[in-house]
Amino acid sequence: MSLVSAFVPIWILTAAGYAACRWGLLGEAAASVLGRFVFHLAMPAALFLALARMPLSGFAGRSLLAFGVSTVAVIGFGWAGASRLFGREPGERTIWGMAAGYVNSANLGIPIATQVLGDVSFLAAVVLLQVLVVTPVILVALDRHSDQDGRVRVRRIASLPVRNPVILASLLGVACSAAGLRLPSVADASLTLLAGAAVPAALVALGASLHRTAPSRPEPAEPAEPAGPAELAAISALKLVAQPVIAYAAGLALHLSAPQLLAVVVCAGLPTAQNTFIIGQEYGVGETVANRAVMVTTTLSLATVAVAATLLG
Repeated sequence: MSLVSAFVPIWILTAAGYAACRWGLLGEAAASVLGRFVFHLAMPAALFLALARMPLSGFAGRSLLAFGVSTVAVIGFGWAGASRLFGREPGERTIWGMAAGYVNSANLGIPIATQVLGDVSFLAAVVLLQVLVVTPVILVALDRHSDQDGRVRVRRIASLPVRNPVILASLLGVACSAAGLRLPSVADASLTLLAGAAVPAALVALGASLHRTAPSRPEPAEPAEPAGPAELAAISALKLVAQPVIAYAAGLALHLSAPQLLAVVVCAGLPTAQNTFIIGQEYGVGETVANRAVMVTTTLSLATVAVAATLLG
């Protein structure tokens, strides 16, 4: 029952966003406005504080390598397979791969790690890997896609940290952690309040977007077809089966201990992060794939985590 309690708030807030849009409480632009608020303000504040308060010593080790292998394998396969199997365009392929392999390490990861693993030390390393390595790669690819001719420009990529609040906030957080700096109390309190809005606002935005893309509603103005059952099944299989299995195999190859193996597999079995939807919405690509993948994997991942805890715990 304790595992279920970690998922219930996710479902409730998403349902609240859907209901608020269905009843006309937030307006037609609710998903877009909330998404931009999360991407430009709340998410950067949350990432900055998380990284500034996190010791960087955890960003190493065989456990993280095993998790990283599973992440790269699944995102890479999803990125490539989205084109060959489902005919997705370049920008959509990026979001497709992210939906398949980018785990919800924050609002779901923390309570699950606490309940199943007993601590969040490995989860901290997962956050660092995703924020400092995976996210910049995703954003560079999307930034290239958003360019009109699709060419890679060194100057444009070099300026991405300045232009992208997520990367900029992450780099500043790492710098503060490395230097041992502490924010003034007023600044810390203000950022804490703003960061606290990131998860609930993202979930409400997710629910609002589901109402906008429901079958009885017009589809959003994007060139892609909405994600069908086959695509959602493929993403869910990659996220909830392939990634934990690959993480387990990599952990065995690296001779991880039983507790380390459990941590790697449980974290690999977490559902798709709602940041996938927020980033897809910000770049105007793959939004319908992302929002439905978040919902489906969040609903089904309870089984994956429970099986991993039972077999490896």
